[in-house]
Amino acid sequence: MTLKFIEDYINEKLNENDEYVRFTYYELKVKNNLNEVDIKTFLELAKNKFENMGYKVYFINDQYSYNGEIKKVEQNEFMVAIKNNEGK
Repeated sequence: MTLKFIEDYINEKLNENDEYVRFTYYELKVKNNLNEVDIKTFLELAKNKFENMGYKVYFINDQYSYNGEIKKVEQNEFMVAIKNNEGK
């Protein structure tokens, strides 16, 4: 796994939906064949990037609000990032 892979994958997800981004077990572990160390590194770097961009970041079992609904990061999801639109 390279920094370019991380950057490209995050950008791909942002192009799909820049308000709500989620990374699932299937995407990282199965589809991209990342091992546990790579997944941990990916999530740490993605968290930093999203927080620097003004997103709120949530991990497994965290509760969050999106579109007026209270949701929970499920066991098959590693991370959810939601654009912080407060004050807009």
